[in-house]
Order: sequence, then C-alpha cells, then structure tokens
Amino acid sequence: MTFGEILGKINTFVWGLPLLILLLGTGIYLSIRLKFISFTKFGFIMKNTLFKMFDKHDVEEGQISPFQALSTALAATVGTGNIVGVAGAILIGGPGSVFWMWFAALFGMLTKSSEATLAIAYRETKPNGEVVGGPMYYLKNGLNMEWLGKVFAFLGMFATFGIGNSVQSNAISNVLFENFSIPKLVTGIVVAIIVFLVVIGGIKRIGSFTEKLVPIMAAFYIVGAIIILIMRANKIGPAFGQIFKYAFTARAAVGGGIGYTVMMAMRSGVARGVFTNEAGLGSSPIAHAAATTDHPVRQGIWGVFEVFIDTIVVCTMTALVILTTGAWEAEPNAAYLVADSFEQGFSGGRYIVTIGLVLFALSTILSWEYYGETCARFIFGDKVGKVYKIVFIPIVVIGATIELDSVWLIAEIMNGLMAIPNLIGLLLLSGVVVKLTRDFFKDPERIRTSDEEWRPLT
Repeated sequence: MTFGEILGKINTFVWGLPLLILLLGTGIYLSIRLKFISFTKFGFIMKNTLFKMFDKHDVEEGQISPFQALSTALAATVGTGNIVGVAGAILIGGPGSVFWMWFAALFGMLTKSSEATLAIAYRETKPNGEVVGGPMYYLKNGLNMEWLGKVFAFLGMFATFGIGNSVQSNAISNVLFENFSIPKLVTGIVVAIIVFLVVIGGIKRIGSFTEKLVPIMAAFYIVGAIIILIMRANKIGPAFGQIFKYAFTARAAVGGGIGYTVMMAMRSGVARGVFTNEAGLGSSPIAHAAATTDHPVRQGIWGVFEVFIDTIVVCTMTALVILTTGAWEAEPNAAYLVADSFEQGFSGGRYIVTIGLVLFALSTILSWEYYGETCARFIFGDKVGKVYKIVFIPIVVIGATIELDSVWLIAEIMNGLMAIPNLIGLLLLSGVVVKLTRDFFKDPERIRTSDEEWRPLT
C-alpha cells in the first residue's frame, strides 16, 4: 500500500459518518437549545447583517468592524469548495445531495453563530491592544482546558499550510495555466507578493482588503450564474424537482449513466456542505473574535448570515447552473464540470468560473494565514508571528508549482480533526451561548457603556 493510499484511508475514516454525525448533531442540538432563532429571528438577523454590511463602526473592543470580520471569515469559507465541491457532491451523490447540503447548512447556521459568540465572549486583549480569540481561547478561558486548545491550535497551524495555502495557490496556478497559458511559477510569485503585501499589515489590513474583495468576487460569480439561470428559466423548476426527488429516492443507472442511492446523496451532501461552510470546524471564529461589538451574540448572528451566503446562496447558484445545463450527465470531472456548465450557459462563461476560482482561492489564502498565525502564536507566543509569515509566503510559490495529492489529503485530515476539540467546546459551553442569547434578545438595541472586557453571564 502506497503512502497516498494510506492517507486516503485515514482521510476517509476522519471524514466518515461519525464526524459527520457529530457535526450535524451538534448543529441540531444547538438549534433546539437556541429555539431555532436562525428561523424565528431570520428577519431580524438579515436586517442587522445584510442591511448593515457597510455601516461604519468605531473600533473599540476589537480591531475590525463586524463586516470586516465577516468578510475575513467569508474570504476563507467561500472558496473552491463552492465551485468544485458542489460539482463533486453532485457527481458522487446525484442532484439529491444538494438538498442534504441545504439541510446541513440550516442547522450549521447556529453552529457557526455559537462559534462566533463564544469567540467574542472569551477573547483576550493583549498589552499592545491586539484582540485575539477562537476555539483555543474558549477552550482555555471557558473550560480551563488550555491543553485541548493547544491541540486545536496545532492542527490549525499545520492545516493552514495545506488547505489554506498550497492547495489554494495550486488551484490558482492550474486554472490560469489551462485557460491563459500563464506559467505556474509566475502565478505563484505574483500571488505570493499580493499575499505578503496584505498579511504584513495583520488583521486590520486583511479585514480592510477582504471587505472590498469579498462583495466583488461574490457578486461577480453570482451575477454570472443569474444570467445563465435567466436564460434557462424554464429548467429551474425541473432542477429543483430533481434535487427534492433524489434526496429521498434512489436513481437507477440508465444506459451509460450513473446510479445514486439515498445514502450516497445524504453523505455526499452533508460532507460537502460542512466542508464548504466550515460550520463546526473552528476556523472562522478566529476572525470573528477580532470584531468590535457591544455584545457577543450581535457578532454571532453574522455567523448565521455567513452560512446563508456561502451555502444557501453561492452553492445553490452553482448547483442550479450545473443541473439546468445538464453538463453533469456527461462530465465526470468535478474540476471541469462547473466550467463546462457555465460555458454551455453562454460563450465565454468558463471565464466566470476561472476568475471566480482565482478570487475565491486568493481570499482563502489571506484569511487562513491569519488563522494559522493566530494558532501558532497561541502555542509559541507572539514572537513566532513574523517567523510564521516568513514560512507561509514561500509555500504559496511552492504550492503553485508542484503536485499536491498527499499535501491535500494531509490538510483535509488536519482540517477534520480540528473539528473535534472545537465541538467539545461548543457542546460543553452551549449553556453559556443560551444565556448570552437570551440576554441579547431581551433588548438587542442596547449599547454597552462599560469599558470592561465582556465576559459571559454566570
């Protein structure tokens, strides 16, 4: 058995049914305890997120605005998984997998919200005024389990070099080489320079950059998808019909077609959904922790919005384009499926996917550098920050120029293992989330005047 085959088996085990059940089960448990506020308070959440995205905030107990924190988190979350991941789910589990992707997202909303809430509640302010937080801090300060926080940080630190760096630069270099014949080394160097110029300024510069990039890249991709869907409006209804039908009904193989079972659809949809929006994995609360806010839950509701945009909007757009064009019946390669679907929509449509992949992957690199650096600093202290950047930047170039099959598998394994300590923290601190949520919704519009760092209710 080769090293790659061993990694493949480990990856299949880590991302197997036990972890998926734990991730989905945590979302369901939190949704019940929080009385499904992602549904009952959905109007309030949209009013205070979607319609306040560009409000200016005075940064006090935090370093960046709530929208900048969201943009940094979305920059990492809205990535190649929203394009290639959705295509892979449909190829593995059929159209029904999209339904189970939605299902996982609807419960993942309050998982992500709880992560952001706890990140604010247990964050720390360093002597220089820098604010840091994330799963390692709520494990340390909320549960007195610093050792488990270090386990999470160790996994996050190394996962960043793969899933948040080399894998992303590799995706950028490949797509630009295939479509524009740009040498991979040139792409790697240019991307590394851009990343260096942004991350050298820390979370403030990352937040400032992503708040401009994320709306542009999301709008660019979504508008391209909407154009195709308008042109194929008569096929949208049947596409939804396929999604709901094959979520609960097996699809037999006909001719050269592939058959799908309900279990295949469910497993593929849930797995890709969780992998795409990262609810429960513990990455995005590291960004949310830096936001200025008067109450932990006020930032927490941005977590609901994050999952909504990532999965319910962007992933659904990708899925509908694939299903309405019918390309999924003939193209077995996920990497080419979305490009073929957009190209069938209109001539030159593949360039929408090309540019989308480049922007999505670039934004992911920027956010994950901050995630990985924060994890490294939690273990080794603040002085390691500069060293981490020095190591991180060259890996962008290396990743762009070499094959990464083993690196991808190791990164996925690390990413999956990150979820375990994070979910322990979420479940054991769920009572704190409930108390904070009740407190917030008693009077959501109040502004705290105290200069003291916020701490959970006791």
